[in-house]
Amino acid sequence: MPLHHPKHRHHHNEDVLPYHRSDDEAKPRRPYVPSSFPSSPASAAPPHRFLLLFAVVCLLLAVASLSFAVSVSRRPVPLQSPPDSVAFRCGRAEDSLRSFLASSGNYSAGDREKVLAVVGVHTELGSAARRAALRATWFPPNPEGVVSLEHGFGLSFRFVIARTKDKEKMADLQKEVDMYHDFLFIDADEGKKPPEKMLAYFKAAYDMFHAEFYVKADDTIYLRPDRLAALLAKDRLHHRTYIGCMKKGPVVSDPNMKWYESSYGLLGNEYFMHASGSLYALSSEVVGAIATTNNDRLVVYLFLSRPVE
Repeated sequence: MPLHHPKHRHHHNEDVLPYHRSDDEAKPRRPYVPSSFPSSPASAAPPHRFLLLFAVVCLLLAVASLSFAVSVSRRPVPLQSPPDSVAFRCGRAEDSLRSFLASSGNYSAGDREKVLAVVGVHTELGSAARRAALRATWFPPNPEGVVSLEHGFGLSFRFVIARTKDKEKMADLQKEVDMYHDFLFIDADEGKKPPEKMLAYFKAAYDMFHAEFYVKADDTIYLRPDRLAALLAKDRLHHRTYIGCMKKGPVVSDPNMKWYESSYGLLGNEYFMHASGSLYALSSEVVGAIATTNNDRLVVYLFLSRPVE
């Protein structure tokens, strides 16, 4: 067999391989960059530590909150004292009904109560029989009835009365107040003239109630609350409104008669047309102007010059 020289075998291998080792040695080599492998357990340790620390903090907060809740629940609850009697006043004026409702916990105090109208039935200390007759007919006989009419028709009814320095009379009146709670005491004494009482009534009613109308009625008037509410609820073009009866009649010149007019010689045989004072209603704009005026004498003069007392 022919023998080949080792050198010849070496050249043969170089011819068979597609490249030569010297070619790899001649190529430029790039710097070695380690491959990115999943982080080792040692590198994952810090996040686990943060989670463990966060869990411990949350546990401590929960334990502290639970301890606080338990300590608060074990504290003795102080007994609440009964509500004090709340008086709704405007100067010396006072609404006995709202004072009674507030003291019994059935009423929350507010600035001005909103109603369609306040109906003030003017009465005197010695007119208990008249008030009893009205309560037996159309006037609500108890606080629940007054509140029911207020919610049903928007009318708030009160007996309007002045105070007196006579302790015996005031004691009798207080018994009636404690029984019915339907009085509105005005900031005026019993001996004041009717125009001054009217001014005191409108001031007190305007400060205590936010009403569209303020009604004045005598205790000799018998009303239909439903008809009155329907009349006052009608739309009107003018906001400064007077609703009432106009009247005129003969001047009484006989001194022996009840309605004797001492100045009959100046008036003639018949009174001029004027507003009746037994029952009338004034809108809130009119009453607001009367109640907020700084000249009470002028208002009293206007009432005196027109018999609407």
